[in-house]
Amino acid sequence: MHREGYGPLLAFLLVSVVMTLDSLFWSRSGLVTALAGLGWFLTVFTGYFFRDPDRTIPEETGAIVSPADGRIIEISEVEEPEFLQQKATKVSIFMSVVDVHVNRAPISGTVKYFRYQKGRFLRAYLDEASIENEQTIIGVENGNQRLVFKQIAGLIARRVSCDVREGHKISRGERIGIIKFGSRVDLFFPVGEVELRVQLKEKVKAGESIIGVFKHVS
Repeated sequence: MHREGYGPLLAFLLVSVVMTLDSLFWSRSGLVTALAGLGWFLTVFTGYFFRDPDRTIPEETGAIVSPADGRIIEISEVEEPEFLQQKATKVSIFMSVVDVHVNRAPISGTVKYFRYQKGRFLRAYLDEASIENEQTIIGVENGNQRLVFKQIAGLIARRVSCDVREGHKISRGERIGIIKFGSRVDLFFPVGEVELRVQLKEKVKAGESIIGVFKHVS
């Protein structure tokens, strides 16, 4: 379980226990019983949502692994002005509320760029969300491998948690943060430098699924 889940899990658990005791021994109210049931549901759901399973990280040279669990909702060519500053292939992954929300590093390397952007909370699958929503923008470099990935908040997701900053060294598949409740992650890498291994609507797993492979590695 991810550490971000401990606080809400304990809070829901405490409320559920108190409500249950109240409904059984004190007020014995039907309303309190219903609230106790809701509390236990939220307790179980919180534990499920913040689950953090181990993953088997691919060892293939030059591989870019998925930074998130979810479904591929966009593959396109765009300008990436933040770090790459050139034409880039964009791969967007939408995380539903039932997906694992722990994010992982797509490649090994050094974080050369980091920016947190306050913004809106549009539905995560909308094109505008990639630009306008609250997000972190992370640029990573490893020799001639360079890419950007964004953690993007959604309509329900109101907090993006990221553990890395400029200068941090990260390893492919390493846990780097979490987005709470339905959101998306966007990946950008230079056009023509990566052989894609995914297609639209494909389901991917963070740290395990290979999004693509750099054609030239130094």
